Order: sequence, then C-alpha cells, then structure tokens
Amino acid sequence: MKKPELLVTPVSVSHIETLALAGADAFMIGEQRYGLRLAGEYSREDVAEAIKVAHKHGKKVYVAMNALFHNEKISELEDYIAFLQEAGADAIVFGDPAVLMAAREVAPDMSLHWNTETTATNWYTCNYWGRKGAKRAVLARELSMDTIVEMKENAEVEIEVQVHGMTCMFQSKRSLLGNYFEYRGKAMEIENRKEQRNMFLHDEERHNKYPIYEDENGTHIMSPNDMCIVDELGEMIEAGIDSFKIDGVLKSSDYILGVTKLYRKAIDLCIEDEVQYDEQKDGFLEEAKRLQPENRPLDTGFFFKETVY
Repeated sequence: MKKPELLVTPVSVSHIETLALAGADAFMIGEQRYGLRLAGEYSREDVAEAIKVAHKHGKKVYVAMNALFHNEKISELEDYIAFLQEAGADAIVFGDPAVLMAAREVAPDMSLHWNTETTATNWYTCNYWGRKGAKRAVLARELSMDTIVEMKENAEVEIEVQVHGMTCMFQSKRSLLGNYFEYRGKAMEIENRKEQRNMFLHDEERHNKYPIYEDENGTHIMSPNDMCIVDELGEMIEAGIDSFKIDGVLKSSDYILGVTKLYRKAIDLCIEDEVQYDEQKDGFLEEAKRLQPENRPLDTGFFFKETVY
C-alpha cells in the first residue's frame, strides 16, 4: 500500500525540527495576512528559515495563501508568491482564484493545492481545479468516509484529508468580538490568537463550548470537539489517500508533537501489518484521549455520519 504523507502545522520555526524527527513529512505554515487559521505566525524571514530547516530533513513546506482577498491585497500577491518561489516553498495552498492567476504570472512552475475549506465535496470539482493548475485538492471536513473513498477513486489530483484537530464552523470578515465589546461599552483591541486560547462561546442547550478568536481575517468560531480517527485509518490508506493532516490550531507545541508521534506510529503499523493495526487501534485511540486537554472531547467528525437527502 502507498504510504500517505503526514502533514502537520507547527507553531514556530524551532518546532519544525522536533516534528520532523517525530515523523512529520510536510508542514503547513504562513502568515495571518495571507493564510487562514494557522498554528503559528511566520514572517518572511521565518518562512525562509522554516523551509531551510524542513529541507535539511528531507521534508516539504506548504505555505498558506488561502485567505479571501479583497481588492486592496491583490497587488501584493505576485510579490509574495515570487518570494515563496525564491525561498523554495514546495507548494502554495490557495482558495481565491486571484492566487492562481498571480502564480501563473510569476511562478508558473509552483505546485498549487486547492483549498476552499468547504466546497471540495465532489471529485468533478477537484478535477476542474486540477485542470486549472492545482496539483492537490484539500477535501471539505463535512464528508463521510464513503464519499472520501469515492472521490479518491475518481480524482485526477492528489487528495488531502484532515484526520485530527478542530475545524472551523463559522468565519466572518467582520470583527464580531470587537463590535460586541464596543456595544457593551468595553474597549477591546484585537489580540493575537495565543492570548485568546481560552475564549469560548457557550451553548447551554447543547452543553458545548466553541473556541472563538479574532484576527486580521475576521472572526473564527471553531468546533466544540476535536476530530480523531487514528483508529480508523485503514480504509483511507487502502484507498490511496495522498495526505493526512493534523491541524494544530490553538494547540500547544507539546500536544502537536505527541499527536504527530501517535499518527506516525499508527500509519506505519497499518502499512506494515494491517491485522496488527486492527488489534492495536483501540490502544491508539486511548493514547489520543490521554493527550487531549480536559475541555476538548474527541469525536470522529463527519466520517461516519449518514447523509440525509
């Protein structure tokens, strides 16, 4: 069986070497101005250094440019993409077609990964963007296992699937938190996400707490649980999924390291001996639960939810 790439989101440049040694194959980095919901903030100097460190260990670096770009930022895209090409980035992750058009002008050989968060829901759309120049499609998080396998069977591009971490439930370009506190008569400056780790929306009816934070791209409300399918990887590995992503947004470096080690062990065992993996997968899940913060339950996301027509 083909071994899928293990894609991880490091919180800093120094974190990359640790994760590389733990078994990560690729890293998603970027800066808030161009990328959405990243585990860490990377200046241009940080991006260049991160690429050097990752390449030293034979790993890849993908840079996020998946924000929604209004007219005032369009003129910056070509310069940033040219910088990424010079720095040696292995791919750019995009959603806005403006990034695709800019890349055609200044970096026509740059690999592009199409990621609009929610609209990669069928293989035909993935292949459409493949014909436009995308090498990979990042699937929406709201898909069942059966749908994912079907899409891989028909896709002409690489397929990436998130297997662990929180997901975004809602984003608004508006500063909803700042507006709320202003309405309440309290001044509130937009803080960075590290200072906002413990901000939640409480839903008393469902007994859920939704992490919420605000940055340059607006307001983000995240899922109340973390998805985890470390014990259900076999079907996707057998189907040939190209990349498994661990999303570490709002998580500590130690947590991301522990989860990376766990998935590395699970993936390798599933490839080498699927029967033994099946025997040990319950233990992998228990280990994942031990890594979890108290306020972050685990679930299987949408992987096993039935579609209602």
